[in-house]
Amino acid sequence: MDREIGRPDWLFGNQPYDTNPSCPGEYVVSCDGLLTLMENGVKKKTFNTGFTSHLLLNFSESGKVYCCASSAIQFSTLLSISTLDGKVEILRKSQQVDIDEGYFSKFTEICYNTTDGEKSYANYYKPTNKDYEGPDDELPPLLVKAHGGPTGSTTTCLQLSVQYFTSRGFAVLDVSYRGSTGYGREYRLKLADKWGIYDVDDCCAAAQHLADNKLVDKNKLCIDGGSAGGYTTLACLAFKDVFKAGASHYGVADLELLAKDTHKFESRYLDNLIGVYPQQRDIYIQRSPIHNVDGFNSPIIFFQGTEDKVVPPNQAQMMFDSVEKKGIPCSLVMFEGEQHGFRKSENIQTALDGELYFYSKILKFNADLPDGISDKISISNYA
Repeated sequence: MDREIGRPDWLFGNQPYDTNPSCPGEYVVSCDGLLTLMENGVKKKTFNTGFTSHLLLNFSESGKVYCCASSAIQFSTLLSISTLDGKVEILRKSQQVDIDEGYFSKFTEICYNTTDGEKSYANYYKPTNKDYEGPDDELPPLLVKAHGGPTGSTTTCLQLSVQYFTSRGFAVLDVSYRGSTGYGREYRLKLADKWGIYDVDDCCAAAQHLADNKLVDKNKLCIDGGSAGGYTTLACLAFKDVFKAGASHYGVADLELLAKDTHKFESRYLDNLIGVYPQQRDIYIQRSPIHNVDGFNSPIIFFQGTEDKVVPPNQAQMMFDSVEKKGIPCSLVMFEGEQHGFRKSENIQTALDGELYFYSKILKFNADLPDGISDKISISNYA
């Protein structure tokens, strides 16, 4: 099978394949959203489970395969699949989705041209809401999402944060920029020495691809991301002129500070992504948004936890102060007690509502939002 079946090794619970304990040479593998039975490298059958992600595979002596499965419209579910007749049985659901499928958008994977004559990939979600249709004479706004890692990947699993925007009229493009896992070793290694370049190029090219194909409004292109994705968001706004607004969720603004003050697990990670520090300190300075605020022309909102040990809150504060001083509309929302990623439900809700509120003001459209959100989101330099 000429496919990559693994995921980043720092994530637990992968197990994308397992062998049949009763039949040497036979195994089941999860790849490209499908669950396939193989024998000595030859495909025997593919199972239609109704899901697009299958992990923690366990091939039992009875001939049944057990796994945790999910899809763009279903949370993680424990399945049993018979390799004899293909019967799929749902054993337990992790959560019940009490939302009509008419509000869910299913993605389409796209491949598009990017810089250096190469190609990149993304999952495209159309605006979807069974109760509304967009005006015939208007194209939807776009939200590009830059995943974290940065050598991680997008997901085919249900993301309510994506569905939040697609159900409210946004198209969403979840980008697997060069360096992402899932497209083979050569693709995965392309981010070596290129973080801040290829991820930025690919997010911009993805947005431009949809705009050129008249799928989204070229004047309403937005981008967001968390952690490393937040860095890509900031870099896109600092070094390119494609997006009209952005949202950084605990994003990296100062690469040098990250190299000096990151946690043990990711120490020396940047040596491969940017260059050996401190010998190549000049590259860290060149690619840090905090040192390139002059390139900012688009409004941005920052969401940050006060107890973040991975990306210290002073990075968000420094970026906000610099952008505010330049006279660009911007906002900073500090969540007391939150760390690297928000855990409190009220803060997660505020981050989603706050981001939509910010875009609605910058792009000048009406949004149905909870009462009081304007009290939580103060936009500087906005009249």
